[in-house]
Amino acid sequence: MNKILAPYEKGHLKLKNHLVMAPMTRSRAINNLPNGLMVEYYAQRSGAGLIITEGTAPAQEALGYSRIPGIFSDEQTAAWKPVADAVHAKGSRIFMQLMHTGRIGHPANLPAGVSLVGASDIKAAGEIWTDSEGMQAYPVPKALTTAGIEDVIAAHVKAAQNAIKAGFDGVELHGANGYLIEQFLNPHVNNRTDAWGGSVKNRAGLAISLAREIAAAIGPDKVGIRFSPFSTLGDLQPYAEEEVHETYAYLASALNALNIAYIHIGVSAVIPQKTFDAIRSAFKGTIILCNGLTPDTAVAALDAGFADLVAFGRAFLANPDLDKRIAASEKLNDPDYTTLYTPGPNGYTDYPAL
Repeated sequence: MNKILAPYEKGHLKLKNHLVMAPMTRSRAINNLPNGLMVEYYAQRSGAGLIITEGTAPAQEALGYSRIPGIFSDEQTAAWKPVADAVHAKGSRIFMQLMHTGRIGHPANLPAGVSLVGASDIKAAGEIWTDSEGMQAYPVPKALTTAGIEDVIAAHVKAAQNAIKAGFDGVELHGANGYLIEQFLNPHVNNRTDAWGGSVKNRAGLAISLAREIAAAIGPDKVGIRFSPFSTLGDLQPYAEEEVHETYAYLASALNALNIAYIHIGVSAVIPQKTFDAIRSAFKGTIILCNGLTPDTAVAALDAGFADLVAFGRAFLANPDLDKRIAASEKLNDPDYTTLYTPGPNGYTDYPAL
């Protein structure tokens, strides 16, 4: 049997295989509500041992993109339940990714009267799509107050509880892609002079606080977090290599002490081997490796010893039966990049299976 398809067990995490469906924004949640099309999409891809959902907003101000789902209302919670049920019916586990986009967003994508917030009042360079106004420049975010940070943490805890209520097996905090958690980690975006800024430990405080409080609310075995060391997505400016290394070594150690289920590493930049080694030696739970893997390189990654599980994004997008294609060594469909974020079934639920 291909190693990717063998059962996996570590701690409380028991999966039918080593195959993970990575979180991918797909923008099909009209009015920020999950729907029947999304149920079909996730059910089609239940060959994965673990599915991590698209980024889901834990609060109104976290709805940075058009048509992304939320998990902060009773209506959203109820609408997510058929997704979890459909995945469980096929013997897979599903975690919901909680994504607070922070400064990456626009008021046109937010409910009326809701402001864009960030670690500091530093705007991102570039533009973002809005359904109502087309492409728009990122605005200057409001720097979160100390009380505002506590509100963000409380909102995440409530969102995690809603996810469990909807039948999910756990939640993944999105600490990558230049969103709120990573905005706090990066000293070029976080210029705070209070307890949430300055030192590596202070800047990592939001990630650790979120993980700790959510673990206390729903159980540490139901908590994961995604990082992307050295990434510059979301207009993050690079900072000193040794400081980046220290940041993720510290995070791995602190999260290990919390006994959370997993750390998910997305590779979007060159990560030095010593940083991989530091994360692996400090964190005893499951580590998921993602980005740019093929079935062959994924097996090699498992054999190399850093990763316990391997995640696929675009390959799962275009191949709902990815597990079967891996088993049969079949050619993979290519994704249609013109339909990644469009509403409707095209490029979503209509990819051919074997």
